[in-house]
Order: sequence, then C-alpha cells, then structure tokens
Amino acid sequence: MLKALKRLWHDRRGNTIVIAAGALPLVIGSAGLATDTIQWALWKRQLQRAADSAALAGVHSIVYKEGTRTEVANAVNRDLTHNNHVGITTTKDYVGQPTSGAYAADPYAVQVTVSVQKKLSFSSIFLSSIPKITTSATATVVATGKYCVISLENTTATGISYTGNATVDLGCGMATNSKGANAIDAGGSSQVNASPISAVGGIPDSDNYADGTTIQQYGMKQKDPYATINAPTTGFNPCANDPNVGPSDPATPLTAGCYKNMRLNGDVTLGDGTYIIDGGNFEVGSQAKISCNSCTIILTNKSTATNAQIGTVNINAGATLNMTAQTTGTYAGLLFYQDRRATDGNGANFQNLINGNASSSFTGAFYFPNQQVYFTGTSGMNTNCVQMVARRVNFSGDTDITNTCPTGWPKPNFEGQMIRLVA
Repeated sequence: MLKALKRLWHDRRGNTIVIAAGALPLVIGSAGLATDTIQWALWKRQLQRAADSAALAGVHSIVYKEGTRTEVANAVNRDLTHNNHVGITTTKDYVGQPTSGAYAADPYAVQVTVSVQKKLSFSSIFLSSIPKITTSATATVVATGKYCVISLENTTATGISYTGNATVDLGCGMATNSKGANAIDAGGSSQVNASPISAVGGIPDSDNYADGTTIQQYGMKQKDPYATINAPTTGFNPCANDPNVGPSDPATPLTAGCYKNMRLNGDVTLGDGTYIIDGGNFEVGSQAKISCNSCTIILTNKSTATNAQIGTVNINAGATLNMTAQTTGTYAGLLFYQDRRATDGNGANFQNLINGNASSSFTGAFYFPNQQVYFTGTSGMNTNCVQMVARRVNFSGDTDITNTCPTGWPKPNFEGQMIRLVA
C-alpha cells in the first residue's frame, strides 16, 4: 500500500487537470467580479446622468419663475421620471439648495442627490444586503461673458443678422433669445468680431466669424438689462411743435424738453438733458450735423393706452452725428429709449434706421425692446461703449462699426448667463 502511494505521489500524468480544477473557482470568481464591476460602473454613470439632468431642470425652473424656487421639486421629479435610464428606479435623498460649500448661498443653485439599490448577479451570493449606489450633482447660473448686443426676439425669427459687406468689431459679445434654428445669421461678405455669441436657438456655422469666436447655442434666455427703466409719465406739458430745421448756429443749443416730432437738418446742437418725443419720430436729414454732449432721446406717448402711437428713429445716410448719453439720472447711459408699447412689424413705421458717415460717433445705449434696429447704408461709426438692446438687430449694407468702451462709463457691458453643472 505504501509503495502504491509513493508511486502515485511521483506520477506526473494528469497534473493539468488537477491544476485546472483547483484554479477554476478563481477564474470563475474573477470573471464574476469583473462583470459586477462593469455593471456597477454602468449603473453609477447612468445614475450620475440622471442627477445631472435633474439638477439642470431644477435651475431652469428657477430661471423660468424669475428667481423663485417653488417649482424646483416638481421640475426635478418630472425630469427623473422622464429620464429613467434603462429602468433604474432612483430614490431622491436630497433636492434643494446646497447646505454647504461654495454654492450654499447661491439663490439659483440646485443640488440633487439620488441613490439606487441594485442586486449584483455574482457578488450578491456573498453579500448579506443589496449594495447602495449614491451620486450627487449641483447646477446653477454662471456668467459666460460680456455682451453689448442683446436681441429680445422670443420667437423662431432670426434675432441678429449680418448681411452685405457689414464689418462689425464689437469688442464684446452678442446674444439673442430667438428660439429658431437660425437665431443668429452671419451671411453675405460680413465680417463679425464678437465673442461670445449666444442664442436660445441654433447658430449656423459661418466663416464670417473671427477666429477664436466662442459659440454658445441652445443656451438660456438673457434678461432685458433695462427692464426696470420705464418711459416718463411727466414732462409732457407743454410739448413744442416739430423744430424741423434746428438752429443753424451750433452755439445755440436746442432746449431739452418735450416735442411732437424732431426732424433735424443742418447744424444742430442738442442741449444737455432728456428729449421726450410725444407720439412722433426722431429724424435726421442726410447732410445734417447733429451733436450733443449729454442727452437722451425718448420715444413715447403721453397717452396711457396700450395701443398709443410710438415713434421711430430714422437717421439718414450721410449725416454726421456726435452724440453722448447722459451719465447721471434715470436714463444714465441711454442714448435712445423707445417705449415698450411700440408695435412690431414690417415697414418703415416699425423699424429704426441708424446711419452715419465715417465721422459719426455714438456713446450710449440704443434701446428698442419691441422693434427692429437696422444699422445700414455706408455708415462708418465710431462707437464708445455702445450697447444695443432691441427685439431684432440687423447690420447690413456697407456698415463699418468699431466699438470701444471708455474707462468709468456708467453702464458696463451686460453679464451673460448660462445654466451649468458646477459640482
């Protein structure tokens, strides 16, 4: 018996089978753990995606409700239900404003923490309880750049367009609230130097944008930066008749106040102050020379009717304008202000034309919240801290604009905003 055992001990035949049999549990275990690890990582990624999407939805609800958080929970619930990834049923552990960290005091910040318990096919044999996967995401509104052109168009119509040979060097960004696929359109032989360029809708590719331009399409709606500034309700009496041809001597300024219309020709100096135009237009002749050191032109109507006639601006090509907005008071920084009751549409009665020759200079904001502004013709304007807020903005013809901002100007460029994940 002993000799038989010794022979068996030294017999090498069949070793591979024995080793394979001994190693088989390790092979099976490794394969099982690898499969569980991949499955765990996939569930983790899907859960993170759900938390990210829910946090973004929560911030969108705050923006939509203009700063209130009453719909955050509903928005998060709807998003988690709609984006239930591959059947993962999530548990909301926390939804609300972050309680600690850099965004604890941020009124727009939304933190979403979600978890899920999923049974692993192999590891569950050895685990006494089902493991829990937890992930968290925080989103808020962040600054995306400085804008000096904002289109308030809220339909699918193009909000900002460049046609012809327009050359525009803004030195800042532009944005539109248009929801269309062509929210901003740079066509023709135009040359656009502006960054960032943002839209709620799409921004088609174009070689007309300068190298390095940041494109931000399908972003959030931008606020009207002058929404809190309203047209005057006093100062209408008396309203002088149309001055038509202003004083020929620039040393004799036109007096600020209320006018029925303003049709300016020849050499006209506007005295410092606010010019209220009651139901009429502001028009400048093709060879006029207009100047002001501190003025604001307001197109409104003393009638309180919602359909009251609101005039437009028409500055003809060839005119020379050197105009600077007021730096103090309610309308500080505003060069042209049009009442929000102005009617949108097509044709001369529904649009504002800004022309000017190469000697023209503007310092201040153009505000036409419900009508289109055309910068057209052969204008070659020097603009200092010019800001353009209109329903739609169009640069056409041979327009050539260079925009710079003097130090200490009372109305800095508008801060753009975007919803992003921050943690």
